[in-house]
Amino acid sequence: MNMKSWEKKVLDSPGANKRVAEIEDELRLAAGLTALREREGLSQRDLAKRIGVSQPRVAAIEQSRNVTLDVLEQYVDALGGRLEINVIKGTRKVELIGGRKRAGAPKKPVATETAARKNRAARKPAARVSHPPTKAASKRRSA
Repeated sequence: MNMKSWEKKVLDSPGANKRVAEIEDELRLAAGLTALREREGLSQRDLAKRIGVSQPRVAAIEQSRNVTLDVLEQYVDALGGRLEINVIKGTRKVELIGGRKRAGAPKKPVATETAARKNRAARKPAARVSHPPTKAASKRRSA
């Protein structure tokens, strides 16, 4: 079987059109998020710092097909934008989420696990200062 006939067989199978549409939506979301970030001149690492997550998490967000609205809002807010979601039915447009800034959006990035570990390490108790033994302590040791 050559590639052309295999492709035809796959595309003619039940549910293929729906799956192709889903894949196109996933690619459109990934490409859209990446394009927004790149238009702002930011690397994944730069955006990660703004959101308060790791660079691999930003990569996962950009490649994910199941991104939550909260994550999308954080991502868009970090780029200086606002997320809008509308439902179009016929000629009616219903606004579900309309161009609002996230309530309680952090003013600065949330501390990451790595940063939290560094903070804990910095707060370690001070080392004990040893004092020369007293005469009484020396007598006890020798006894």
